[in-house]
Amino acid sequence: MIKKKNDQNSTESQTPTEIVNRAKKSSDFKEIKKNVSGVQIYILYFTTLIDHKTMERVFLPYINDCEKKGDPSLDIIHFKNSLPLEDVIRTQDAKEIEEKIYQGYVLIKFENTSEDCLLVNISNLSKGIRESNETENEFNVIGPKLGFVESLDTNILLLRTKIKSPLLTTEEFVLGTMSKTRVTIVYLDGITNEEHIETVKKRLSKIDFDIIWDTSVIDQIIKDNSRTPFPLYMTTERLDRLTYTLTSGQVVIFSDGSPYAISGPATLLDFFLSSEDYYYNWVIGSFFRFTRIFAIIFSIFSSSIYVAVVTFHYEVIPADLLGPLIESRANVPFPPLLEVLFLEMTIELLREAGARLPTKVGQTLGIVGGIVIGQAAVMAALTSNILLIIVALSALASFTTPTMVMSNTIRILRFPFIIMSSLLGGLGIMIGFAVLLCHLFRLKSFESPYMVPLHPFRGNSLADSIIRSPYNKLNKRPDYLRPIEKIKYSPIKGNKKKEDINDE
Repeated sequence: MIKKKNDQNSTESQTPTEIVNRAKKSSDFKEIKKNVSGVQIYILYFTTLIDHKTMERVFLPYINDCEKKGDPSLDIIHFKNSLPLEDVIRTQDAKEIEEKIYQGYVLIKFENTSEDCLLVNISNLSKGIRESNETENEFNVIGPKLGFVESLDTNILLLRTKIKSPLLTTEEFVLGTMSKTRVTIVYLDGITNEEHIETVKKRLSKIDFDIIWDTSVIDQIIKDNSRTPFPLYMTTERLDRLTYTLTSGQVVIFSDGSPYAISGPATLLDFFLSSEDYYYNWVIGSFFRFTRIFAIIFSIFSSSIYVAVVTFHYEVIPADLLGPLIESRANVPFPPLLEVLFLEMTIELLREAGARLPTKVGQTLGIVGGIVIGQAAVMAALTSNILLIIVALSALASFTTPTMVMSNTIRILRFPFIIMSSLLGGLGIMIGFAVLLCHLFRLKSFESPYMVPLHPFRGNSLADSIIRSPYNKLNKRPDYLRPIEKIKYSPIKGNKKKEDINDE
C-alpha cells in the first residue's frame, strides 16, 4: 500500500518530458517532428494503441496541410479548435497525460511556445476483440442467442437496444493501478433501491488492485464472504438474462475486456433459474425448473447416500437389491469411500480434460473416455457397476445447472458429504446438511440475505422461485430487493384491452 502511494506521488511530481522519456523506452512508442508556422511540434503516440486509418486519413493530412499553408496565426488554441476530431484535450497535468497516452491518445507538444500540451483521441482499443456475440457457455434451445463481448461500449450498446428507457443509468469507474480498467455500474433510476446502488459504489471505490482482468476479479474482491464456495452475485454472458435481473431491481457491473457481467443482490435460487424457462409455457417451464432443482439435490447427495448405506445401513436395502449389490462388490478390494472417490475423481478428470481440449476432441474424449474407463474399472474389479451408474447419473444431473459458477460449487460439495457419510453414515449426512444450511443462512449478497425468499420467508416472492408462475402473476418485482417501484406492469389493463377487442 505504501509503495503504491509513493508511485502515485512520483507520477504527480513528474513533468510531461519525463513521462515521454519513460515511454520512449518502449519500441512501439513513436515520435514525429513537424515545423508548423515556424513552430516545432512533436507528435508522440503508441503505434499499437491508435487507429491507423484515422491517423493516416484525418490527423496527419491536417498536420501536413497546416505545414504547407504556414499560417502565422496558428497557436495552440487555434490548433485545438481547428483539429477535425472531437476529443481534443488541452492540459498541463502530467498524470492526465500519462493516463491518456496509454489509452491511445496522441500527445502534441509545442516547443518554446507554451507548457500546455494537446491530447487527441485516436484510439483503437477495439482491435483484437471478437465480433461474434453468441453465447457459448449459457446455451438455450429457444430464445435469443445474443451475448456480451469484451468491449464495454458494445455491451452498453446491446443493453440500451434492449431497454430503451431514460431510467437506464450508467456510472463509470476506473479501477486497477496498472490496468486503468473501465468499470461501469448499470441500474434503473427510480426503480432500483438506492441502498444497493450506494453499497456497490462504496465497495468499488475501496478496490485497491493492480490489474482487473475480468469481472470475476471484481466479484471476488467485493463479495460479502470470501471464504464461501457459493457465488454471491449472478455472473452471466446472456443479454436477456441480464435484462431480466436489471428490470427486477438489481445492480449490474460491467468491466472492459470481459464478456461477462455480474448482478446483485442475488439469491441461491437465482442460480437455478434459466432464461429458457420464460420462453416456454409456464407449466412446462415450472416442470423443467423443478426437475432441475431435484437433479441438483440428487447430484449432491447420491454418492454420499451410497457410501452411508453400504458402510453402515445395509438394513435399508431391499432384499431383492441386496443380492445384486453384494455380488457387484464381491471382488472390489477397496472400501466404499475409496471406491467412490476413485470414480468421482475420474469423472472430474474427464470433465476438466474435455473442457480444456478443442470442442470436437473434448466431446469425443468425454463420451469414449467415460465408456472405456468405466467398463475397464468394472472389469478390473476396481468399482462396482451399481456405483458406476450412480456416479454417472450424479455427474449428468450436475450438468443441468444453468450457470457455470454454481455448477462448480455443486461439484465441490459432493466430496465433504462423501467423507462425512463414510465416518458417521446417515448421521454424518444430516450433520453436513445442517452445517450447510447454517452457512447458507449467514450468507449475504450486497447486504441482502442469500436464502430469501425461503429465509427470511417472503411468500410474495415465491411466484418466480421453485416454480415459474404465469406472466399475470409476475407483474411485481421481488420484495427482498426492496425496489422503489414494485409494479412492473399491470395485467388488469392487458385483460381489459383483450375484452375491448372481443367486444368490437
